[in-house]
Amino acid sequence: MKKINNLTVVIVTYLTEKKILLNCLQSIDKKTKVIIVENSKSFKNKNYFIKKFSNIEVVCTGLNLGYGNGNNFGLNKVKTDYALILNPDIICKADFFKNASKLIYKTNKFSIVGCQYSNDTAYLPAGFFDVKKHNNFKKNFYKNKKKLLTRVDWVTGCSMLINLKKYENRNIFDKNYFLYFEEFDLCKSTSDKGGFVYSSSDLKVLHLGFKGSLGASKLLTIEANRLRDWHWMWSYFYFYKKNYNYFYALFKISGKFFKSFLKTIFYTLVFNQVNRDKYLFRFLGLLFSIIGFKSNYRGKRFY
Repeated sequence: MKKINNLTVVIVTYLTEKKILLNCLQSIDKKTKVIIVENSKSFKNKNYFIKKFSNIEVVCTGLNLGYGNGNNFGLNKVKTDYALILNPDIICKADFFKNASKLIYKTNKFSIVGCQYSNDTAYLPAGFFDVKKHNNFKKNFYKNKKKLLTRVDWVTGCSMLINLKKYENRNIFDKNYFLYFEEFDLCKSTSDKGGFVYSSSDLKVLHLGFKGSLGASKLLTIEANRLRDWHWMWSYFYFYKKNYNYFYALFKISGKFFKSFLKTIFYTLVFNQVNRDKYLFRFLGLLFSIIGFKSNYRGKRFY
């Protein structure tokens, strides 16, 4: 298998369920180096995984850096020219690394190649920032699945093949994000600098969805949902402010802002705490982003 020695897998975890991570690691080619970045002070199952897999290295960040910064932390320990970023709730298909090796060997001019899903999912693995272009892509995506590489504006961040030779340093993700939109931001900045972003039908993964970190424990569900809602909205506004302008970002979020505010009041009055929390934390995330505060909300358990 050509060039497989020039690839390192980076997996960012946070209190990830043992079985979820095990399934992910078992799907990775045994000749491929794997760096597990635990976004906390200690990795509970370190000895188990070190004994079971000879190709892995476990490093702890000391605190929860979030998705982007966690990957930056791992990428700075990568010694190969190519890195595969995987969420721990990803299972690579049997021919994944064989196809990745071919891709690196034959088509090494790319900056980012996004993977595609082998399971049914409501989410597209790639797309365009222009609405008209994206809708056309969405309409034809499943008709063109035999096309091995498709040039796109963005790919989802759960499984990304990165050509590190195309970047000045290994801190490729914007550290201001904690959760959400980091990969969109990376793809946009890459394209703006003349890089090429592709989606590959040859790189197939099974994505379990919300099983990697925040979904790992039922005890964390309420706080995890608050964290997601807050950061989804914070990052939404920040992305458009950074990549377009402040007033365009305000235009984009105006409907969501007032909807969140009104629904927070409504669900408070009808004593529906679940929905009240949902819209309250969305409203707060947007508000903090609009007034320029950092993405500093962590809840009580996610440090």
